[in-house]
Formats: sequence, structure tokens, C-alpha cells
Amino acid sequence: MKIITTKMHGILDYLVAGLFIALPFLGGWDTTAVYSRIFFVLAAITIVYSLVTKYETSLVKLIPFRIHLAIDFISGILLISSPWLLGFADEMYLPHVVLGVVEILVVVMTVAKAEEPETHTSPL
Repeated sequence: MKIITTKMHGILDYLVAGLFIALPFLGGWDTTAVYSRIFFVLAAITIVYSLVTKYETSLVKLIPFRIHLAIDFISGILLISSPWLLGFADEMYLPHVVLGVVEILVVVMTVAKAEEPETHTSPL
């Protein structure tokens, strides 16, 4: 069920990055702990590749939207597995798993429209 447009996806990218930055502070977590830092790192990476994706909410259109979706998917997998990969599952895992699953669901529900070919006008 593809109900998220590329524009909606772009808006969600920046909102989720903001959530990832705010969550450790809102949750009262130790912001120096690995379980917080993974959110900060993923937020920064998300902002960077969102700013250079070929979609409506970017500044510079460099990377194809399908590549962006693949990075989102990998980010979701990393977020889900991070408590065990980085060794903090005994302290915290639920926010990472839930938000990782949400990230993957957003990818699955996003319309991955084919890129329109660039058209060049002839000076003649």
C-alpha cells in the first residue's frame, strides 16, 4: 500500500531526524551513552542525504530517490539491530526497534516514482 508521496517522505525525513535528535533529551537519557549517540549519528546522516536527494525537499538533487530509500531501509535495519550490535540491549532496546520498524514501514509505503529523464532544449 503505497500512500506516502516523495514530498511527504521528504518532510518525514526532516521530522524524523529532529525526533532522533530530541528523543534522548525528551526521554531523560544519558546523552553520552551509545544508545543516545546512535540516534544523533543517524539524524545527522539522514539530514545530509536528504539534502542531496532528487526529490522536492532537497537543496541539491544528486542522489536518486531509490538510493535514498535503500539508505533509509539500511538505517532502519541498523537501528533495529543496534542494541545488540553495539552492546546496549541490556540497558535499552525498545525505542530503537520500534523506530527502526517505523523507518522500514515508511520505505515500504512510499511511492518510488521513476525519475523523469532530463530534457534538453535545442537552441534551434
